[in-house]
Amino acid sequence: MIRFEGVTKQYPDGTVAVDDLSLTAPTGKITVLVGPSGCGKTTSLRMINRMIEPTSGLISLDGQNTGRMNEAQLRRGIGYVIQHAGLFPHRTVLDNVGTVPRLLGWDKKETLERSRELLSRVGLAPELADRYPSQLSGGQQQRVGVARALAADPPVMLMDEPFSAVDPVVRDQLQDIFLDLQSELGKTIVFVTHDIDEAIKLGDQVAVLRVGGKLAQISDPAYLLAHPVDDFVADFVGRDRGYRSLQFQPAPRLPLASERTVLLGEPTTGVSGDWVLVVDDSQRPLGWVEPSRVSGAVTTDHLHRGGTVARASGSLRGALDAALSSPSRRGVVVDDDGELVGTVRAHEVLSLIEAADRPDEDKADAFAEEGA
Repeated sequence: MIRFEGVTKQYPDGTVAVDDLSLTAPTGKITVLVGPSGCGKTTSLRMINRMIEPTSGLISLDGQNTGRMNEAQLRRGIGYVIQHAGLFPHRTVLDNVGTVPRLLGWDKKETLERSRELLSRVGLAPELADRYPSQLSGGQQQRVGVARALAADPPVMLMDEPFSAVDPVVRDQLQDIFLDLQSELGKTIVFVTHDIDEAIKLGDQVAVLRVGGKLAQISDPAYLLAHPVDDFVADFVGRDRGYRSLQFQPAPRLPLASERTVLLGEPTTGVSGDWVLVVDDSQRPLGWVEPSRVSGAVTTDHLHRGGTVARASGSLRGALDAALSSPSRRGVVVDDDGELVGTVRAHEVLSLIEAADRPDEDKADAFAEEGA
């Protein structure tokens, strides 16, 4: 557990970066610090590992005053991931991951085994181990950064906008990998971001900071969206917070329809309609095509990939977004293995959203109507 008690950081010129901050980051949970530029997010994070010293107040780690701990020992027990990975350019990927274990005196074999294991866990191919950071994409570098932070199995991780320097698709993949790892490892994590969607997706609790480092509100994401404490928080989390809150409502019994499909590499001969869904041999959706625009076999060049894909076990937000973003206006829904189970339309999802606010007897009637 990390606890801030009345922590203030004031610089010699009088600038107050953090002002009387009190909050607790629970053990095994992700606490996200979010807010506009100049609100003290990174300063607060860096005071935990004493890269910045607080002017006043107390920061404790599992009941120990960090101000009285040896700085090097404190930092070696904390994983740290920053925006541009911060990798050593003259060291290979494998050597970068093994940095902290080597500092802690692990033997070479143990360090190599741990480094290779983590590269696999963050989704990097074994052949990348001997490359240098400059030979990797931005997303690959960030994965190496996460692996390095985990190498010595620290109980605490600090993450300063680690995914903000990559494109949206890679960012979403990194977030999912991060959540999968956290579900297995249960680290105590403080995560800084300026993106409210990222904060809501990743955080067990979200702390919204005002400019000047004052805490505006801290709560779980669902409560934050439903009950912003004031106009500042309401504006920051966005006027579409009602839509965002749908991600906390599981999708109940979606009224799925069968969908015509065609295999990639096969012709659309005889297929009618404006849009048809293309799948692979395992029935995993690849994208939509317009049959009238395809002559011969369907190739990847024909695919329209604009629509998102929802999981049947996912949220109402995921189902609604899939329907709204699909060029056919039919949202693609898959099972947990990624195989197609059917499609759903936006008005059907909206009916379920409305039903969620009705008395139980009305919900039963609504579900019966959708299934008819």
